[in-house]
Amino acid sequence: MVGQLLLRGMIAGVVAGLLTFCFARIAGEPQVDQAIAFEESNAHAHHHHDGEADEPEQVSRQTQAGVGLLTGVVTYGAAFGGLFALTFALIYGRSSKLPARPLAAWMALAGFVALTIVPNLKYPANPPAVGDPDTIGLRTALFFGMIAISLVAMLVSLRARKAMAQTLGLWNASIAAGVLFIALIAIAQALLPDINEVPAAFPAVLLWKFRVAALGMQAIMWTTLGLLFGLMADHKMRELRAPALAH
Repeated sequence: MVGQLLLRGMIAGVVAGLLTFCFARIAGEPQVDQAIAFEESNAHAHHHHDGEADEPEQVSRQTQAGVGLLTGVVTYGAAFGGLFALTFALIYGRSSKLPARPLAAWMALAGFVALTIVPNLKYPANPPAVGDPDTIGLRTALFFGMIAISLVAMLVSLRARKAMAQTLGLWNASIAAGVLFIALIAIAQALLPDINEVPAAFPAVLLWKFRVAALGMQAIMWTTLGLLFGLMADHKMRELRAPALAH
């Protein structure tokens, strides 16, 4: 069964990747083009002042925004869909008694919050021309560190919810667990260092639109995974239960 769920997860991930690619082409790439134009104008001014020659372009912008983006997003979607399906197989019928479709939907929502919303609140995505190349290692480490903290905080909150449900009731325990999660994340984000490398001349509206598009891409990816995989997983579970019900 795990293998069949894995296949369905990867299919859902590919579909999610295709939808995300379409959104990125419409909402994201124009912002990237504007950011690149800003970066090139600054680079030309710097090279003209210093007498340096422009570096040749390794990969054309058309390839990056077309085949390159499509390949990257679809591959990412397939891999993430596979991981999503394996996590579902681990939880379904064990840690959760929810049916397949609502479980997949809640998993997608939890993943979107823990892996996208929380780390991007502290370290949001940046377009070209934003960020110091010398600090990319530090910024990457801090971003993934925030993801790890978010996942741990979510696991702690879920365990606390389960423990409190016996005395407070499920509804009150859920609220308390949510407050605990927010508190843990707030403490972590207050303790971690801030990184602000946006040039003073960079257009604020462009930065905002780019970050909204980046979040939109993730929202489409997670929503499609949760809904489409939930539908396919539910169908598979019904197939498996059918012979037992027949007897």
